[in-house]
Amino acid sequence: MNIIETGTNLNIEAKLYGEKNSKNIVYSFIEPQHSLCVDKREILLSQIQACERLSNYLKEETDLKTINNEVSSLKMSLDFMLYQ
Repeated sequence: MNIIETGTNLNIEAKLYGEKNSKNIVYSFIEPQHSLCVDKREILLSQIQACERLSNYLKEETDLKTINNEVSSLKMSLDFMLYQ
């Protein structure tokens, strides 16, 4: 029997770090269970959701720009993965 689960159930947290002009984003798994059975697509979707949650709490334009660039990059990676 095949079990198909739709949607992402990974809990990933996104954090900004770095200096004011060169900030980066770090991701961490909140619940590391089933780490061997995680699909790349699920990870990318969870990273996008984590960035969108983080953007709700940001006020500085440079931080928002960093998040928007990261989301665009993740979406492009997801598109490449889906259409290959």
